[in-house]
Amino acid sequence: MFINLLKKYLYSIKNFKNYSLSKIFKILSDYLLINSRKFYEEYDLLEDAELKIFSQTGEDGIIDFIIKKLNLKKPSFVELGVGDYSEANTRLIYEKYYSEGLVVDISKDLKNKIETKVNIWHGNLNIIEENISKENINTILGDHAKFDIDIFSIDIDGLDYWVIQELKPKISKVFILEYNAVFGPNLEVTVPNIKNFDRTKAHYSNLYFGASLMAYINLLKEKGFYFLGVNRLRNNAFFINEDFSKEKYFKNLNILSLNECTNANFSESRDKNGNLNFLRKEQKIELIKNCEVVNLKDKKNKLVKIKDLN
Repeated sequence: MFINLLKKYLYSIKNFKNYSLSKIFKILSDYLLINSRKFYEEYDLLEDAELKIFSQTGEDGIIDFIIKKLNLKKPSFVELGVGDYSEANTRLIYEKYYSEGLVVDISKDLKNKIETKVNIWHGNLNIIEENISKENINTILGDHAKFDIDIFSIDIDGLDYWVIQELKPKISKVFILEYNAVFGPNLEVTVPNIKNFDRTKAHYSNLYFGASLMAYINLLKEKGFYFLGVNRLRNNAFFINEDFSKEKYFKNLNILSLNECTNANFSESRDKNGNLNFLRKEQKIELIKNCEVVNLKDKKNKLVKIKDLN
């Protein structure tokens, strides 16, 4: 039924058959967002707003929901870890608002990869090919993000906690990050700050990376943000600058328990040969139990094996 409605909408547009693929895609994305926005006042969970256009899962819809709630007219952004920008949290923002943004990734030939997908002359997109670390993050931002940041997104598959720790308080209005649901609801841990950390090389399973959701909630609280919710897949968390109170801007949203937020609905674990083995729940933490993490509840930041925490 929905597909038929889309077809009917497209064919109602004059000269539709002469439009380029990019223009048709823009029309479709606008249509999807317009229809999704009709229900924004009815949502009681953040994940209800999910809609995938460019994001990996439903982050596009969640971000649009937040933008509308905060009344951001031309949201600027920084996104750390974008791959080739095919699937990214900020691409829809750039395509729709032609705003100012900075994207950073270690991917080789990054600028050329992105320029083949995005009309760079729209807006002001700064593309930086760099390996992000806690030592260089503020230099990168100081040199290339000379604007007030509305949306800050980070997904660098490893040392995200240590990078965020270096950021100034209230760096943006919205903060989005990837967390490691494998660590569960109770642990407050992160992988150690190892130079040039590589998620796959660190452990063949691909499960040993990043930090627990509790660790991020506590860190972001120190930085002036409150936790708003997660996506349905249970790997991305959303935070709001405390200057924009939940009571005023998101009063109808319920906050899920950390148990529910870490009940991940996906499996990307791999065996020693690099093949997906689709482990579930406790099987995942069992596989990396001998890996060392920093126990953030211990102020001395001691390294401890995961099995000793559990």
